[in-house]
Amino acid sequence: MPLSRPSTREHIHSREIRCRGFHREDGLWDIEGELVDSKTYSFANRDREGIVAGEAIHHMRIRLTLDDEMLVQACEAATEAGPFDLCPAITPTFKTLAGLRIGPGWRRAVLQRMAGVAGCTHLTELLLGPMTTTAFQTIGPARSRRQQPQEGGKPPPILDTCHALARGSDVVRRQWPEYWVEKE
Repeated sequence: MPLSRPSTREHIHSREIRCRGFHREDGLWDIEGELVDSKTYSFANRDREGIVAGEAIHHMRIRLTLDDEMLVQACEAATEAGPFDLCPAITPTFKTLAGLRIGPGWRRAVLQRMAGVAGCTHLTELLLGPMTTTAFQTIGPARSRRQQPQEGGKPPPILDTCHALARGSDVVRRQWPEYWVEKE
């Protein structure tokens, strides 16, 4: 069902996010994210001598290289446009993500390295939001192992990771009836 008809309004800001997942020849996975912010009006900017309507205020990219187990092998960031000359100086910090695993504790570990003045809000949001989701969507063959019961009759690790996969959901009742529990 579409959104309702909007009130009369004026377009002010656009944020475009594009994420893509790639399977590499060496068996690793590259997840690439790009963020572009722009305004519909021109405005003064000291470091860039002004920013014209439609020009990128922020244009940033990240490449995250992962293995099948979602372990970060490498991470690279680039700031092609930012509101300040200093913005690109923070991108080397993203290399420190190598060795982390996307899974429980991922968000906390990233923020320990990149929160506040230690990082860039826009790049960190791109990484933690749409890029993380893109990684899960891309690495399906490896993730399929998470959908299988584990040794000792333990449930698949994917259970209870979102509302659709909650033990009381119809999805779990259909796919893993032995782990389904009736909602209270």
